[in-house]
Amino acid sequence: MSEVLQAGPFRAWLAQFVASLRGHGGTDVPCGTCVGCCVSGYPVPIRATDALDDVLPREYVVSVSSISKVLVAREDGTCPMLQQSGCLIYSRRPQTCRDYDCRVFAAAGIDAGGPERSVINERVRAWRFTYEDEQARRVHEAVKATARFIRESGAASAGQAPSPGSVAVLSIKAFEVFLDRSAISRPPREIAAAIVAASKKFDLAI
Repeated sequence: MSEVLQAGPFRAWLAQFVASLRGHGGTDVPCGTCVGCCVSGYPVPIRATDALDDVLPREYVVSVSSISKVLVAREDGTCPMLQQSGCLIYSRRPQTCRDYDCRVFAAAGIDAGGPERSVINERVRAWRFTYEDEQARRVHEAVKATARFIRESGAASAGQAPSPGSVAVLSIKAFEVFLDRSAISRPPREIAAAIVAASKKFDLAI
């Protein structure tokens, strides 16, 4: 039997994740010994407020604009700051790392990516949320329904599915569209417009 990991109460997790999206602190992920996000080839955006110029290896820092930098992974997909002892800058880790929460993929009911994300995918499939009440369960179902619609309509309209990360985050921003159970009977174009509107409303509230 596959490992089961407790992701926590869904409503409490959702509130924390939404706060993180709005820039109000990071998330508190019970990672344990998992370093999936550190070995999966993710480029890490480095913000000026991270103040890490004195510790990041220059050969792994790429400037993408005059004010934007990214820490890229080694050829094997591992973060250059990850050693056998763990993260060399954990107490000073970038805000991007503090915000990363693979439970969002479990919330959306999707994997984090393909084979290059295999370690994270194992973790995602192991997470199990609990529900404070029936409404919390309904909200989770709405998040997953939103993610399914985005993936299916995105593939149909653009020729390829949007990235798992963008699907998962957008499903959090716009799940209220599918809290209305009549949404499934609406024309796809109308649902898509409602999702875009909900996402814009979320962003304006930041």
